[in-house]
Amino acid sequence: MIEAVPDCLDGSPRQLRRFWSDEFKATAVEQACQRGVNVSAIARQIGILPSQLYRWRRELSGSDELGQAAATVDPQSVVSDPVVEIIIVNIVVRVGRHVDEAHMQRVIRAVRSA
Repeated sequence: MIEAVPDCLDGSPRQLRRFWSDEFKATAVEQACQRGVNVSAIARQIGILPSQLYRWRRELSGSDELGQAAATVDPQSVVSDPVVEIIIVNIVVRVGRHVDEAHMQRVIRAVRSA
């Protein structure tokens, strides 16, 4: 039996690989290691998959522990996005700058009715 394996599948787009600097990775990991931050949202903001950000975090820390990754990055080197906290009874709603006002109003109404 003869097997043929193509080098590249026909019709599939050839994508160039992106390379990120160590400083960029460290900054992204620092943002992702902050308490109360959504790692997936950070990954979307910088244009990568969440799994990539988790991998960078593991690489920088040398393990899976979150605290060690934060210790490898200077916290003063990163400027975080402003977040507004809205407290309704005993529920805290955190809103970033990219949240649509209409969506925020729906969330506040849902929290008040709960």
